[in-house]
Amino acid sequence: MAISRTHPMLTVGKYVALLGYLSFALFPLYWLLKIALTPDQLVYSEGTSLWPSRITISNFTEVLFQTDFLTYFGNSLTVSLGTAALTTLIAAGAGYAFSRFDFAGKRLLIVVMLITQMFPLLMIIAPIYKIISSLGMLNSLTSLMVVYTAFNIPFATFLMQSFFDSIPKDLEDAAMMDGCSRFQALRKVVFPLTLPGLGATLGFVFTAAWSELLFALMLVSKNDAMTFPVGLLTFVSKFSVDWGQMMAAGVLALVPSCFFFIFIQRYLVQGLTSGAVKG
Repeated sequence: MAISRTHPMLTVGKYVALLGYLSFALFPLYWLLKIALTPDQLVYSEGTSLWPSRITISNFTEVLFQTDFLTYFGNSLTVSLGTAALTTLIAAGAGYAFSRFDFAGKRLLIVVMLITQMFPLLMIIAPIYKIISSLGMLNSLTSLMVVYTAFNIPFATFLMQSFFDSIPKDLEDAAMMDGCSRFQALRKVVFPLTLPGLGATLGFVFTAAWSELLFALMLVSKNDAMTFPVGLLTFVSKFSVDWGQMMAAGVLALVPSCFFFIFIQRYLVQGLTSGAVKG
């Protein structure tokens, strides 16, 4: 029986295409770092060069020690982690219920959740502002977490439901026949298998909360409660933009996202090798 082999040119073409895609995807990040390391006096004179003739870290030191970046950074981290944890917890419970149980109003509830995703944010920002204002929650991180959680729950729920649907119900039934309660079956059998889903949901919600600007801009006006996306606007004045510091702040803002996804990747791999396939 002949063994089929991939033509060498086809293999080379795949790698070239992959390299081209990576270059296209990573070029904005490269340009971000390049501007962040460029001295102010060279930003415009050497703006189109691929690398500045001289580099500096003064933009990073000024952002860290002469601005309120650390306050914005901490606020974003608090809001994003809180939103991701709360949303994933609620979505996991709702997704499990939608996947495993039939109850009155289930279809109607799903339709309502889908409808909430159809409205543009600009259309509902005024009512949201009015509600948050009447509750006395303006200029607080709690208000952002509540709003972000509410808007991320529908998609996160459907995402978790799809993962629960992919897990055979027979596994739970077998565990309960062996003496486990439903909660024990959920914890010992289903939960390990849904770690990839939990990781994906955490990552999606964290990224959405970390980069959100509209609600943060409308609901927070005090400097000590601003999140990172709003804080970036402080580098824009009436007549100029401090590109070096803004780009340096952008580079620093990538750090938690990178570490967060490295942490999530651990659980993605663990989830693929745990649960019912465990010997």
